Amino acid sequence: MNILRSFWNSPTGLKTTHFWGPTFNWSLPLAAAMDTKKPPETISINMTAVMCVYSALFMRFAWVVRPRNPHLLICHVSNETVQLYQLSRWLRAQRNPEVKKEEDGAE
Repeated sequence: MNILRSFWNSPTGLKTTHFWGPTFNWSLPLAAAMDTKKPPETISINMTAVMCVYSALFMRFAWVVRPRNPHLLICHVSNETVQLYQLSRWLRAQRNPEVKKEEDGAE
């Protein structure tokens, strides 16, 4: 019970935006992970680049802010990873258009 009470009253506990902000922010990397099943032609390069910059900036913020927010940091590290993967998929599709034809033929 003391552990729950200490988490409830902590500076990053359930009563703060330091908890709820990152919790709802997890929708970004989860949506990006779901998009990895879609064809690379549907990837918006502008939005993916913006999401990469956004997550990089907020990784720094999560590390520097007091109290330090590891929940937010992990969320943005995950989002950065998935967004960079999406960016690499888009770049491969742009460089190798014949790969798309081969993938279509494999289905």
